[in-house]
Amino acid sequence: MFKLDPELEDFRNEARKLAEREFAPRAAHWDEAEEFPAANRDKLAELGYLGMFIPEEYGGSGAPVIQGTVFLEEMARVCFNTALVSQLYLNGPSRAISVLGSDEQKKRFLPDMAAGKKFIAIAISEPEAGSAVTDLRTTATRDGDGWVLNGNKCWSTGAHVADYALVFCRFGKASGAKGIGAFVVDLKKPGARIGHISLKMGGRGLTEAEIILENYKAGPEDVLVEGDPESSRSFALLMSSFGPERVGNAAMCVGLAQGAFDAAKSYSEIRHQFGRPIKEFQGLQWKIADMATQIHAARLMVYRAATNPAPNGFPDPMDATMAKLYANEMAQRVTNEALQIHGHNGYTREYPLERMVRDARGFALGGGTIEILRNTIAAMVYGHSFDQRRG
Repeated sequence: MFKLDPELEDFRNEARKLAEREFAPRAAHWDEAEEFPAANRDKLAELGYLGMFIPEEYGGSGAPVIQGTVFLEEMARVCFNTALVSQLYLNGPSRAISVLGSDEQKKRFLPDMAAGKKFIAIAISEPEAGSAVTDLRTTATRDGDGWVLNGNKCWSTGAHVADYALVFCRFGKASGAKGIGAFVVDLKKPGARIGHISLKMGGRGLTEAEIILENYKAGPEDVLVEGDPESSRSFALLMSSFGPERVGNAAMCVGLAQGAFDAAKSYSEIRHQFGRPIKEFQGLQWKIADMATQIHAARLMVYRAATNPAPNGFPDPMDATMAKLYANEMAQRVTNEALQIHGHNGYTREYPLERMVRDARGFALGGGTIEILRNTIAAMVYGHSFDQRRG
């Protein structure tokens, strides 16, 4: 077992107690009602958890990546929607602003994010630019000392309850990765509106929404990273700032799988068939052994990614990508096996397993599909990217 230092182990225990006391009892509610867990967000903000990665001078605690990783694991163990809210605050736009923002932007946004008073959604994907993110068409056209934004964003998690959105767009007429930059868009201003809201299979407490920009006027103070039509450097800079999101995604997979495993193990001890506890059947023992091994392996990969930074301070790209790939697939296997161990009970909504199976499925789509992750790993192994447009 990967040994955490005593202080971090104490932190884990406190996070687990909080999750079991405050969030586990209503975990099913957020899913069934498809309701944003605002009360949980407010509790996390009150206790200072949402500002974990925000520098102290802006109201946070400047904690290391491994601390947030452990925290996300414990939240996902009992309530996926609470973990997802935490992920968006910890590894979403606030981290990008902390790293890439101006002093004015940090002062404007970070204290309110740390306090849970404001929520910033991420707006990258478009109807024709999902995995092929460099195909995005949202434009930023110069207008005096500012810009006018036009375009449609989709699958923006929690955008319908957000105050702002970090919007990726294209500066100039360049194609591919060139010219891509980002703005912080005020969703309450004219020119920005919420369109279609998707009804999801899992993670239903944070539905995904379309953001429509129609002649939205942005000032120079709203530019997080200005795109250079002659270079892809701005795009690479933006994407690197979201590297920790993959580690957070993988940590939530570990937590969700652990929760499903714990439920299956307990059930196997109390459920009797053929006159004895089902844990005494070798077939079930092998399932439990495989599940425990896979969770253990994923946790080691995630902790390595969280504690092995690249020279830029972010998690090593290879470690983070491999951890997300393995954890994404592991979570699906483990939750599915945990449901199987529960038999028909697991298939009912009276037990949490069917919800866990649904929640686990989304991990392999958001933040890079498992197919894109494999392409990325192959490119790092070979030392160059491959043209996916060729048949």
